[in-house]
Amino acid sequence: MTDFLLELRSEEIPARMQDKARDDLARLFSAELDKAGLKAAEIVTFATPRRLALIAKGLPLETDAVSEETKGPKVGAPPQALEGFLRKTGLTQDRLEERNGVYFAVINKPGRKTADVLAEAIPAIIRAFPWPKSQRWGAASVTTESLRWVRPLQGIVALLGDDVVPCAVDGIVSGSATMGHRFHHSGDVTIGNAGDYAMKLRAAHVIIDQDERRRIIREGADKAARDAGLMLVPDEGLVNENSGLTEWPVPMLGRFDPAFLSVPEEVIQLTARVNQKYFICRSPLPLAGGAGGGQGGNDPTPNPSRRREGDLANAFVCTANIVANDGGAAIVAGNEKVLAARLSDAKFFWEQDLKVPLEEQAKKLSQIVFHEKLGTVADKVERVAKLAEWLVAEGVVKGCSAADAERAARLCKADLVTGMVGEFPELQGVMGGYYARAQGEPDEVADAIRDHYKPVGQGDDVPTAPVTVAVSLADKLDTLVGFFLVDERPTGSRDPFALRRAALGLLEIVSRNNLRLPLTNAISSACYQLTRQLIQPDTRPQQQRACGSQPATDGTGQTNGFGGGGR
Repeated sequence: MTDFLLELRSEEIPARMQDKARDDLARLFSAELDKAGLKAAEIVTFATPRRLALIAKGLPLETDAVSEETKGPKVGAPPQALEGFLRKTGLTQDRLEERNGVYFAVINKPGRKTADVLAEAIPAIIRAFPWPKSQRWGAASVTTESLRWVRPLQGIVALLGDDVVPCAVDGIVSGSATMGHRFHHSGDVTIGNAGDYAMKLRAAHVIIDQDERRRIIREGADKAARDAGLMLVPDEGLVNENSGLTEWPVPMLGRFDPAFLSVPEEVIQLTARVNQKYFICRSPLPLAGGAGGGQGGNDPTPNPSRRREGDLANAFVCTANIVANDGGAAIVAGNEKVLAARLSDAKFFWEQDLKVPLEEQAKKLSQIVFHEKLGTVADKVERVAKLAEWLVAEGVVKGCSAADAERAARLCKADLVTGMVGEFPELQGVMGGYYARAQGEPDEVADAIRDHYKPVGQGDDVPTAPVTVAVSLADKLDTLVGFFLVDERPTGSRDPFALRRAALGLLEIVSRNNLRLPLTNAISSACYQLTRQLIQPDTRPQQQRACGSQPATDGTGQTNGFGGGGR
């Protein structure tokens, strides 16, 4: 038994593709072994930005000899049948076995050297690799037969025991030499066998094990924050991403101007996390009654929301891919400069957006098409406002005024045209809540604007505040009825308008808040708003009959209802 090492070295592999690539490499390699009748005791895979590797432990040096038996024609069958069987098996008639009046071909195949099997398997694996996106390169890239890989493939290490498994793919010949860290070790690294692979690369400043890199990032980022008297906000997604961007990770703490903390913390988090791959930090304890409230406070300028673990700090942790001679000072300074530029843009958007009332922003929604058959976003807002008002007036949603529900609905999409949401679409709703509060809207209205998209997925918070419930229900009801009305229905494989999510969200709101929603009346009300707004006068009566005229309230609440206590 021996171990086999395969390393496929290339230019940078996107971090998001690395985990699946490891799984695909193990799957394809196992399939090639199975075809040859081989089995490894264990298969381990690794990925860094510049290499994809596999170690198969406990491989036999040869495959087992096998005997294959093929049933042929009956004795006495027409000569043509026998001749065809002989051609197929490559045997002569005297080598056939006769049993119960039937010919059998028995072919004994000797074992093959495992090295020969692997030499054929490696090119097959490389050419069959299912990258989500791949490219061709070099002079041969003009032909469709040339190799495709996620980034240009630069080297192949293939070692069975101490011996190179000879193979070649598009002129790239296998060997025992790889490369170390791009900056710390620019020369070749000669690998002796699978057993010293990780050790040789570590000496060249490459940590091949992605789990070890993740641990270093996780623990190092936490230590950098604690050493500064701060708390790191855990983010396993960032740990995984930074591990896929580095071969020798070094977490470092940086700072930004405290003046940027006047920007909503979600903006800072998004800028740091998504754009720059930085971890964010908080002060270790909440500031007692301190400066600047969040969305639940009365200060219209939202400093970071007070949370149990403390306020957002003007600090971040970045992950370098190098051990710098100056202790990382230049790296930190560069990252601080980049983040400052992005936060300056965000602060500018924030300040400019605050100057324009949401009512004025809402007027611009008439320039955005919601759907070609369902009008503009302004049309949708008008429908949602009427529906939200109806839900409160009919007593479906209790504990708030119809005027507040209508007001929140009319402003709930206004932030879509703001500079901040244009730059950070993920913050739609959230920014509207901030702007509404800063411009003097009641907390109930601001909260409804912020949360009306919820729940957006499994595990998300479900609204319980009455105004928010009314607006969120109305928004989802209008979406569902509207798209079904124009025959844009989800299928088993397609749901481009997220109608399943809207339906599940609606049901969760009804269930969590123990509501009784008269379903027929609610659908009729939504249909009425749609047809009244969008259908031409000459076709409106027919369309309204098809989907329901303006709803009449039966007052009993006993039919066509669902929700808490309903059917």
